[in-house]
Amino acid sequence: MSLTRRFKGYFLHGLAVLLPSILTIWVFVWGYTFIQVNISQHINRGLVHIIALATHDDIEITDSDVQKFIESEESGIEHDDNNIKILIKDEYVRKLARFNKRKTNLAKKWIEGSGSIVGFVIAVVAVCVFGALLASYVGKRLWRMTENFIMNTPLLRNVYPYIKQVTDFLLTQEEDQKRLFSRVVAVEYPKKGIWSVGFVTGSGLKNVVNHVRGDFLTVIIPTSPTPFTGFVITVPKKQTIDLDMTIEEALRFIISGGVISPMNERVKLDEKMEEDLKNPPVET
Repeated sequence: MSLTRRFKGYFLHGLAVLLPSILTIWVFVWGYTFIQVNISQHINRGLVHIIALATHDDIEITDSDVQKFIESEESGIEHDDNNIKILIKDEYVRKLARFNKRKTNLAKKWIEGSGSIVGFVIAVVAVCVFGALLASYVGKRLWRMTENFIMNTPLLRNVYPYIKQVTDFLLTQEEDQKRLFSRVVAVEYPKKGIWSVGFVTGSGLKNVVNHVRGDFLTVIIPTSPTPFTGFVITVPKKQTIDLDMTIEEALRFIISGGVISPMNERVKLDEKMEEDLKNPPVET
């Protein structure tokens, strides 16, 4: 084996081992950063504002601090050299300056410092509490009313259903997936000799079953690598093959383009086939 080929083999092997871990870490870091920037910072700013309102009276402030506050754009106070000394002694202005100083000091820790994680924790807890409320009878009724309002709003009803389908598909728990998809099967689709992986969602259409008089299955054939869409077909039950894989394993198989498959469904290739795959013959 040449040095170049050996180097290539080691590199690809190292990449195959490290890449999943790196991508997993990247996804979590990206998610954390996204929540921090778009949600946590706003929560922290609200906390800083509330704490500053409640505790700014205890802040000691000098005339120099008040003057800096007046001269800053944040104060919005109109001033000139003639009235600035009067404004410095004004009790309301000094109160605003104390509040601003307290808010600035808190922001250094709660927004820019280590305390910024508090907003992230509050966001996660709030989502959990919201989920618990929606799981109750009253919560379900209220959310159903909210969804009915959205579906009756002209612009929202054109967008909301499709976003909901994607989020339901991605975030559905395993128990709910089993209710949506009863099992995984292989079907000859789109033509004879080509087998596709699908999920059984029902026992066929009534009129089809009564007309043909046989056992049918309704199967959804998801597209790869994004199984958010697919094709719904009704096929005779005898033309399907049950696959020994879970819903989650089937989704991984589809999303990865067939690269990731359950161990019990892998076909053992003989040495000749493996060699042909690694080194395909060159046509002359």
